[in-house]
Amino acid sequence: MMTRMRLFAAAFSMALAAPSRAADAPKENTMSDYQRPSDEDLRKKLTPRQYAVACNEETEPPFENAYWDNHAPGIYVDVISGEPLFSSLDKFDSGTGWPSFTRPLVPENITEKTDRKLFAGRTEVRSKHGQAHLGHVFADGPKEAGGLRYCMNSAALRFVPLDKLEAEGYGRFLPLLKTVRTQTVELAGGCFWGMQRILRGIPGVLRTEVGYAGGKVAGATYKNHEGHAEAVQVIYDPEKLPFERLLRWYFRMHDPTTLNRQGNDTGASYRSAIFFHTEDQRKTAEAMKERLNKKGKWGAPIATEISKAGPFWKAEEDHQDYLEKHPKGYTCHFLRPESVLGD
Repeated sequence: MMTRMRLFAAAFSMALAAPSRAADAPKENTMSDYQRPSDEDLRKKLTPRQYAVACNEETEPPFENAYWDNHAPGIYVDVISGEPLFSSLDKFDSGTGWPSFTRPLVPENITEKTDRKLFAGRTEVRSKHGQAHLGHVFADGPKEAGGLRYCMNSAALRFVPLDKLEAEGYGRFLPLLKTVRTQTVELAGGCFWGMQRILRGIPGVLRTEVGYAGGKVAGATYKNHEGHAEAVQVIYDPEKLPFERLLRWYFRMHDPTTLNRQGNDTGASYRSAIFFHTEDQRKTAEAMKERLNKKGKWGAPIATEISKAGPFWKAEEDHQDYLEKHPKGYTCHFLRPESVLGD
């Protein structure tokens, strides 16, 4: 009997000493955790650029900052306090060279005030708890997403990737980000420089890369891609951007009646083509093509090729986001009015 009691006591003591699963779980941040440190601590914590932007309201250079071209899933938090501010789900390519969002992730963590430093007044955006200068908000964002553009400074933000959210105390946002499913398609319609510039700014497009599709040459390059079309690989969120809506943008940004020519560019490399990855994409593309042939305002048959996607060969780095690097570079792409679709 005494032996049993000793064993029970030992087991009970071990149970008390053993950490529970809840204790092992990372601590979830609360609003009380988001505070602004002293200026002395901020100078130690922040880099010179971060301090200049977040504390002295300076603006970082466009295209020369950490997050303008970041497409990874995750959230953006205040560099001073850590309070959650924006999500990758609401990030879009504005072409400005600064990270841009259509809305805040947690609106209560954002404050706005009129900024009259320039001749025309602007609306400054600051974090509520960290009181950091984040950037400005403008009314020229994507209409489909509310019409706002939160133009932020990377230096005022810190990106927390999806796989680190729970460990850093932001686990409550995991369900929001993990529900995102993506689809891929390759679109061709002339020089891929101009196509990419328009495609990357469409709400719901998560990532774009230019390259070569539709041919048989393995390891295609700019100098050796016979049979391939210059194409843009588009990774998109079908919940925010249904494939039919993406095609409406596509058919407006180039002339789909000219099979092997766009602007000054001629040859099979510049053909109009949709390289589908799913059966639903194929059906949607063929239905759209048929409808445009019947009701569209092009005045000639739609020549767009619709083919199953094969290997996509990414183009050289010089060609990626070319018109962002060279704003005055050549392009023959522009958006026609929606009336050309015959609605």
